[in-house]
Formats: sequence, structure tokens, C-alpha cells
Amino acid sequence: MIAPAPAPRLTATPAGVPLGALDLIADRKARNFVLQIGERRFHGFVVRLGERVRGYVDRCPHAGLPLAQKLDDYMTTDGAHIACGWHGALFKPDTGLCVGGPCPGGRLTPWPVEVRDGMIFTGMEPVR
Repeated sequence: MIAPAPAPRLTATPAGVPLGALDLIADRKARNFVLQIGERRFHGFVVRLGERVRGYVDRCPHAGLPLAQKLDDYMTTDGAHIACGWHGALFKPDTGLCVGGPCPGGRLTPWPVEVRDGMIFTGMEPVR
């Protein structure tokens, strides 16, 4: 018996989904989130920048792979960039712009997230 092909991953989520407390993510670090929406899944990650957050779809624009090879390992050791663990692409954490590696000028797909009263929620509009 052949197993059915998995449903394609989602690239967006509904607004207002609680993801957890801001304190779950250290400053200049990131955390992976997988949301089950119906029969499909969304894979994203949130970067903390002080009291602000930025969210991105967990997919490298160069090869289409998830960025981290180890859970929650998205940032360079100094916290200055998001790094693709597969091909070394570097992205600005506040914009998702690729500034080094095989996709210069490329960009991570934004995932709108916001902080309200110390909690992280999915947001309405992508942050540009």
C-alpha cells in the first residue's frame, strides 16, 4: 500500500493565535513554531529583538529547506543574523533580507506576529 503524499505546508496563519510568552525567547534568539491548521501544518519561527518580535516562514529562499538543522538554532552565535544551517545564507533579523550566501537580495517570507501584554500572537499584516 502506498501512503498518500503529505499535504503541502501552509505559508500563512490566522490572526490572533497565541504562541506563548515573550519571555520564552531570549533576546537575539529565535524559536520554532509548528501550527496544525485543519489537515495542514504551518512551520515558522519568531525572532526576539528586545521587546519586539519578527516572524518568518521557516523556508530558505535559496533551496526551500527549513533554515535550522537543530531545533530553534536560527541565529548566528552573536545574534546579529538569521543563518541558514544548510548553505550559510545570512539574513537581517528585522527585515529578512539576505545579506550573504547563495541568495543575495532574496528575502525570507514574513509571518506576521506581534507582542501584546507580554504574549506573542499571530498578527494581521506582514511586517515589512
